[in-house]
Amino acid sequence: MMTYDEAVHYIEEIPKFTKKTALEHTDRLLDELGHPEQEMKVIHVAGTNGKGSTCAYLNAMLMEGGYKVGLFTSPHLIRINERYMICGEPIDDDTFLWAFDRVMEAVKIRMDAGDTHPTYFETLFLMGMLIFQKEKVDYAVLEVGMGGRLDATNVIRQPLACIITSISLDHTEYLGETIPEIASQKAGIIKPGVPVVFDGHDDAASAVIRKRAEELGSPAYELEREMYRVVATTTQGLTFDFGRPGEESVRLSIPQAAEYQMMNAALAFFTMRLLTGVHHISEDRLIAGTAAMRWPCRMETVMDGIIIDGAHNADGIAEFVRTVEHFHKDHEITLLFSAVKDKRYEDMVRELAEGIRPERVVTTKISGYRELSEDVLADLFIKAGCGEVIAEPSPERAFDIARAIKGDGMMFCVGSLYLAGELKKYCKEITAHD
Repeated sequence: MMTYDEAVHYIEEIPKFTKKTALEHTDRLLDELGHPEQEMKVIHVAGTNGKGSTCAYLNAMLMEGGYKVGLFTSPHLIRINERYMICGEPIDDDTFLWAFDRVMEAVKIRMDAGDTHPTYFETLFLMGMLIFQKEKVDYAVLEVGMGGRLDATNVIRQPLACIITSISLDHTEYLGETIPEIASQKAGIIKPGVPVVFDGHDDAASAVIRKRAEELGSPAYELEREMYRVVATTTQGLTFDFGRPGEESVRLSIPQAAEYQMMNAALAFFTMRLLTGVHHISEDRLIAGTAAMRWPCRMETVMDGIIIDGAHNADGIAEFVRTVEHFHKDHEITLLFSAVKDKRYEDMVRELAEGIRPERVVTTKISGYRELSEDVLADLFIKAGCGEVIAEPSPERAFDIARAIKGDGMMFCVGSLYLAGELKKYCKEITAHD
């Protein structure tokens, strides 16, 4: 029997000795485990950006309705247990280890029969299904890991609904080089007759999703930007009206200041309203749940004037820039930035520099095999026209430097969920000592 730390280490090492498996492989392992995924109501969420936030809104509304909810998301920010939330709280180490041991027993049986070892994400998904079964959750909200069609979560055959958030170019080496190619992978989660609710702002992606839904006889609901209108914005969040133009709207408040989060909240709210006959939660409770949502490191104010955001690809950065521009009218901006080398970091830096024109920039690096030098990033910001640029390899020291030089302005930390996780942990340490 492994300890918790040994189990976590083992899981983190899995990418070194496994390759992508087929859904049939995941199914065979679920056979060994007794198909725990069949004992809960599931809402399945795919997309490029906004998946986690949309899942968090669904989770908050179901909890507001009094249900026991399991939330499976990725990646984790600080501890791997965060991938499994039961009513808003990460599972404990004993539960994690129990699920790991159960999965490893099934893996041994299948490998003895000639199967291969499950992948990193596949292992975590299998553990999640066992955990949610053990906890007897009423609902499971599942975020796709990557893509959709070939994702391990796609073994769910009869979800209550499927949601597809915004689609943009990311993981192109796996999902395709064009929006329609990527949309085809995301649309792979649509099941025959199961409603799909999707972000309709990209015409090319929407056409693919609509076509797939029609092929499967699945009711399709396309949400467009004209369906929500900002009422008020503060650093703590925003209020907006949601509804088709000319029809009666509902007023929603969300605890996030980024306007792109309106679509994520709207996708979740619309889906929950669509499923009223299943969960029987009143609209007032759905509105309250939306306002109560908490999702770390997505335009999250962690200290006075300091916001962490997990934007880490072109589309996410574009939305981030639009949000920061709003605050730049009244505040000087200090940017703390890092990225991993397999992202389009040159485009990200250019868009941040040109779109925001921050008064100060601090660059840092995230250690690991995807590490990108803070000096490389600093040179890119300087070439893009930023005046005061500081390179510091330690994220913690970089945070301290940026915090010290921001003055009365605002500080935004962006570029990677890994950076967001490290800084979130560091902020907790600072707060504990204050």
